[in-house]
Amino acid sequence: MARIADFALDFIREPLRQPFGFKGGSLSELWQVVCRVELDDGRCGYGVGVQSVLWSDGAVFCAHTQTGGNALMLSVTERALQLLKGEQFTSPPMLQKKIFDAVYAYAKTALQADKLSATFVLNALVPVDFALWQLWAAEKSAQTFDSVCADFCPELSGRQHILGEIPLLSYHTSDEEIRRQLADGAFLLKIKLGAAAEGGADAHAMSRWDAERLRHIHELASAFCTPYTECGHPVYYLDANGRYPDRAELERFLEQADGCGALERVILLEEPFAQDNLQDAAGLPVRVAGDESAHCAQDAKTLIDRYHYGAIALKPVAKTLSATLEIYREAHKRGVPCFCADLTVPPAMLEWNMQVAARLETLPGLHVGVVESNGPQNYPDWARLRALHPVPEASWLEPHRHIFRLPEKFYACCAAFLPLDAYAAMLDKGEEM
Repeated sequence: MARIADFALDFIREPLRQPFGFKGGSLSELWQVVCRVELDDGRCGYGVGVQSVLWSDGAVFCAHTQTGGNALMLSVTERALQLLKGEQFTSPPMLQKKIFDAVYAYAKTALQADKLSATFVLNALVPVDFALWQLWAAEKSAQTFDSVCADFCPELSGRQHILGEIPLLSYHTSDEEIRRQLADGAFLLKIKLGAAAEGGADAHAMSRWDAERLRHIHELASAFCTPYTECGHPVYYLDANGRYPDRAELERFLEQADGCGALERVILLEEPFAQDNLQDAAGLPVRVAGDESAHCAQDAKTLIDRYHYGAIALKPVAKTLSATLEIYREAHKRGVPCFCADLTVPPAMLEWNMQVAARLETLPGLHVGVVESNGPQNYPDWARLRALHPVPEASWLEPHRHIFRLPEKFYACCAAFLPLDAYAAMLDKGEEM
């Protein structure tokens, strides 16, 4: 069997339209990382990733400049590639398990961190993992996502014909933009909670700010109807990114949400508590979902069995496809619904998210499948990024009134495994990306 002989790595600094506020912080750019993994028989796999230090570990983000944090995460990606060099090429999940502990140890040393979220390391591994999956698909002469993943996750076998696009409303999203999204047909709004109200760390002030923000968005959405939800109106997916200190404060927020009539429209409340401060969600009047706290199958089991979480966010674009398949199997075994969330990725990575989302069961409260895609909202030149997709003219990449339609071609030949020629050309030539 072939061995991994060489690699290459580079990155693109992508500015955002406006500050992207969540987790009590804000960022102005994202680094898109591209890597090449080369086997000793000459075959190459290419992978792309988006780094989000703020999402993956807020403490790291706060301890460094935006550029410094990104540079540190990039160094973790390079370390992973170094560790793979010389290894026998097996399967992506096996290779990831083989190097993960060493990569994590390196990351803690590089960041001089006593504690570090495993999500930070998974985020750094995404482009490497995708490059390995591309090689694996070629190794098996497989063209479809089903055939590539069947040995690792046969449960991922659904078939959605349309996916609703989930737009994201950050702290800074304007009323004008919210109305535009609703008028264009958005029916599931992802709303960021946990703002550092008045610039402080007061949890009461935060929950009051969150409740007022939700009340205001609910007021804007009240005039709109949709055929895609069970209630016939737009519904809400709240993302707290671990900002709530305890259940009491969360219940205080939910009481306020109920008081303004918005609570009955909330179908998901994601990651209310930090990974090191998980609390029982039993009896809460909303379906609580895990995100950053789910790194592996055991984490998913713990969230569901011990803390009574009712959903899991899948992020092949943020936590690797290898980890995602493992997490989904555990959730599926327990009858817990899953959905695909974004990391403000370009179209080439959106393809991976859509391939997973298209095979998931429909979430309770909805009539169709969904996938989050907030890249067009946040990148100023989405058309340029779409040109880097291996099939830039693909019809399923362009939503109409927040609906992606998935033709048979989407399933028949998975674009996620096609060569990333545009990225490869820039990386191989060493050009400015």
